[in-house]
Amino acid sequence: MPHVYPTLRYRDAQAAIRFLKEAFGLTEHMVVPGEGGTVRHAQLAWREGLIFLRTTTGQGLDAELGPICLALVVDDPDAHHAHASAHGAEILEPPADAVHGRGYSARDPEGNVWYFGTYAPEV
Repeated sequence: MPHVYPTLRYRDAQAAIRFLKEAFGLTEHMVVPGEGGTVRHAQLAWREGLIFLRTTTGQGLDAELGPICLALVVDDPDAHHAHASAHGAEILEPPADAVHGRGYSARDPEGNVWYFGTYAPEV
C-alpha cells in the first residue's frame, strides 16, 4: 500500500473526476457524495497509488486552491499524450527526452499541472 496520498481540491470535483478518468486514464476507486452535488471525498487510482480529491469548501485552507504539480509514471508517454490531447487536455510541453526519461506535461481544467513520463526512481 502507498504511504503518500496527494490530495487535490476542485471547485467542480465531479467534472474533475470525469476529466481525469477520460483524458489521463485514472480509474475511480471511491467517490463519497457531499451535499448539493459536491464530492466529499474521492479516490482515483493510478497503478498501485491513489490520489484523493474533493470539492473545495472555500473556507480555511480550502480557500487556497492549487495549482499543484503531480508526476505519474507511464510506459508510453507518446501514446498517453495522444490520448490526453484527444480528450481536451491542455498540453504544456509535448513529449520529449530528458536525462530522467521521456515525458510530457499537461494542465487540467482547474490549473493543476500533470507530468506523465517514464522516470521511476528507486525508493
